[in-house]
Amino acid sequence: MQRRDFLRLTALFPLGAASMRLLAADGRAVAPVEKMPDGRAHRFELSAQQFLLDGRPFQIRSGEMHPMRIPHEYWQHRIRMAKAMGLNTIAVYIMWNALESEPGVFDLKTGSRDFVRFIQLCQEEGMWVYLRPGPYVCAEWDFGGLPPYLLREKDIRVRHKDDAHYMQAVKRYLDAIAPHIAPLMTAKGGPILMVQVENEYASFGNDLDYLKQLQAMWRERGIEGPFSISDGLGQIQKEKTYLPGTVLGLDGDTDFAAAQAIAGEAPVWVGEGYPGWLTHWGDKDFQRGDYTDTLRKLLEQGRSFNLYVVYGGTNFGFTAGANANGDYSNFEPVITSYDYGAPINEAGEATPDYHRFRALIGAHVTHPLPDVPAAQKLMAFPAAMARPYASLWENLPPAKAVARPQANELLFAQDHGMVLYRKTVRTGGKLAIDGVRDYATVFSGGRYLDYVSRVHKPGLREQQHVAVPAPAGDAGNELDILVDSFGHVGYGQAMADRKGIVGGVQLEGRELQDWQAYSLPLDEHYVAGLKPLQIKPSRPGVFFKATVTLDRVADSYIDMSAWDKGYVWVNGHLLGRYWRIGPQQRLYCPASWFKAGDNEVLVFDLHRTEVASIRGFEHLHG
Repeated sequence: MQRRDFLRLTALFPLGAASMRLLAADGRAVAPVEKMPDGRAHRFELSAQQFLLDGRPFQIRSGEMHPMRIPHEYWQHRIRMAKAMGLNTIAVYIMWNALESEPGVFDLKTGSRDFVRFIQLCQEEGMWVYLRPGPYVCAEWDFGGLPPYLLREKDIRVRHKDDAHYMQAVKRYLDAIAPHIAPLMTAKGGPILMVQVENEYASFGNDLDYLKQLQAMWRERGIEGPFSISDGLGQIQKEKTYLPGTVLGLDGDTDFAAAQAIAGEAPVWVGEGYPGWLTHWGDKDFQRGDYTDTLRKLLEQGRSFNLYVVYGGTNFGFTAGANANGDYSNFEPVITSYDYGAPINEAGEATPDYHRFRALIGAHVTHPLPDVPAAQKLMAFPAAMARPYASLWENLPPAKAVARPQANELLFAQDHGMVLYRKTVRTGGKLAIDGVRDYATVFSGGRYLDYVSRVHKPGLREQQHVAVPAPAGDAGNELDILVDSFGHVGYGQAMADRKGIVGGVQLEGRELQDWQAYSLPLDEHYVAGLKPLQIKPSRPGVFFKATVTLDRVADSYIDMSAWDKGYVWVNGHLLGRYWRIGPQQRLYCPASWFKAGDNEVLVFDLHRTEVASIRGFEHLHG
């Protein structure tokens, strides 16, 4: 999805002068076919600048949703919501890093990873599928869907055909998923109309041979296409990375005439049309969009389109990604909610946009639309006090000696979480930390001094130095720099976004050497092994625990407005990050993560030491 702000103004862009031609082979105008996947083999073809299904023109009315952002028990409901809005296709990203946690360690089945089952559900509900399997997807997902283990290679060049390590990993990924995709293509009786080759490559590079090689790798594994690419029109014009013979999807643009000049006889469609937009931590408010006029024109002209997104869902756990400039500046992490201002909100409810879009589409199709499915129930629950439970400082693993601070990925093969850098210093002065990724709290002699943030937003100081007091005695003070990470950058040139401290640390201009580094991944193993507090905590870096007692379970939004910055777990499930700078203050929790009776809510906060409350609401917003 294009990150350029001007693309949010899609509704203002003119549609191309030429309307889509719906013509039979003899030149007669015909109505688009309205077939549903039925388990039989179908011919989906590209011909004369249009899509053909079994020889007749076919309009793709697609809405995007991502299985990994949806609790699997809600997959069917979200698909039915899209169908009831008048869509006939679901666009699906597959996030590589959700399937392969370590090199060669794949999980294609548990929880929301079972993309095959999701695609089968689409077919069962009478919906076609536009498959976008990567290897790179962007999607505001951690590292754009690429596995962070790639960053353990110091000189890795991702999205490069000449990097042997990267391409070997891509082959391993395609070997794992292609056998599951091939039987689901329309030619084999499945619902997949076409497969996208990579994603928005022109926003990153200009090596057309890289795309050709990926396409060839799919064909070698039994996927014959049709294939598509999706990109910004300006980027693809500049970089000349149109892959001949593929469907050209326009991201945030509707200049079909200019795009058709590139694609020749291959179809052009709206590969990503934006009814909403992404929100970053520190934004003034949740982003919204206005796509009504653009959708009306697309329908009037019979154009095919994909709404990005019809349903966004949630960046559970560590999955939220980030954006940055090519030089790694202007770092903007994505919030935990992926509501996106979509027509179907995070809890699966129809928004006003949903009803507007449904009315528009319903007026342009020849069949009655299904009834809108009822939304799931949501619940509120009263405030529960979260009390100090464990201290990070009493749960440090063995240290690793390093001459200079290094990134988590290189030091510990650690993809997410935190790292602590410790050194005894015998002087005070101005402490400068070069390359904090992404948020550091600094301590001297066990006392909190200040924070350093890579994120520069209103409400956050942009201090260049932290004042370190001189030690009282000759023994010196322990200097602790605790670094928390957001998701890896997943768009543009800043793709080596390793976490921790990636530069040097200077005290009064002198670089500090010889550190002890501690790996704090905040993963299931680490959290399960926490030793409870022995004494009341005096320094920030505390885990808090609350018990929420429920008579029944339903979805809820957990309010974290009383807290500062950190993470929340419900019954062992990591919901994601919270941060006082907002705009998100409530984290969506699905009913399946709760249970009747007592529920354990664990909170890790980087700044608090005192008791605070959490409570549940029925809405994302106050």
